[in-house]
Amino acid sequence: EHRVKQLKSFLDHVLLLFPFEKKYFDKEGIQSTFTGHPLLEEQIKSKVDISQIIKDNKKIFSIYPGSRLSEINVLIPILFKFIKKMNEKYKDLFFVFHSTTEHVQLIQNLLLKEGFKNCGAIADEKIKSHILKSSMFAVAKSGTISLEISNSKIPSIIIYKMGAINFFIVKMLVKVKFANIINIAANEEIIPELLQSSCNPTNIYNTVDKLLSDKNAMEKQVTKSQEIISNFKTEKSTEIASSVIESYF
Repeated sequence: EHRVKQLKSFLDHVLLLFPFEKKYFDKEGIQSTFTGHPLLEEQIKSKVDISQIIKDNKKIFSIYPGSRLSEINVLIPILFKFIKKMNEKYKDLFFVFHSTTEHVQLIQNLLLKEGFKNCGAIADEKIKSHILKSSMFAVAKSGTISLEISNSKIPSIIIYKMGAINFFIVKMLVKVKFANIINIAANEEIIPELLQSSCNPTNIYNTVDKLLSDKNAMEKQVTKSQEIISNFKTEKSTEIASSVIESYF
């Protein structure tokens, strides 16, 4: 709300990705149009052979450690300890770290150093998308990727950890109760969030293990997430945005 007031003086019209944002702009008398989120629109994807990545008929477990080096440095040690706990109970999983071209080699080197036999790291966007859709679960750093995971109908949890001072500043500026956009829109925790001190190997393992042991809970999460993101879709975001822009010429 505070940012909307700051932007008011130099905005003519705002294009919105989420429908619940409109009330904040309406309150300040700023014209706005909900376009829908382009990330959620159907796209034609080419087939990808992942047999050389995932071998021995392992089940795929996707992990998103973040795209910034600072996030990776904080979350990788936590995630490695989580995987070790998972490997004690689950013998049929292959963990795939979804990374960027900038950091994929770093993660691959860290995985090799740790001696993991059932882990890999990828950066190719086509392969990442296919891997996600073939996954049985995902653990992801809080961010836009949670939308893609939910849109792919994959059960998941959200994690995040930052410095105490930065977190305090964020809490002072942000008024929402949740970090995940699905939970924010629903005003309830549909997708479990493990943030700050709760973001530790034991909590992550216990939360994931509980969900994997409860098929109904995973199905309920996917169903509820689908209901929420259906409100974010128009399937024609480009056309709507173009129409608004053209009206100003």
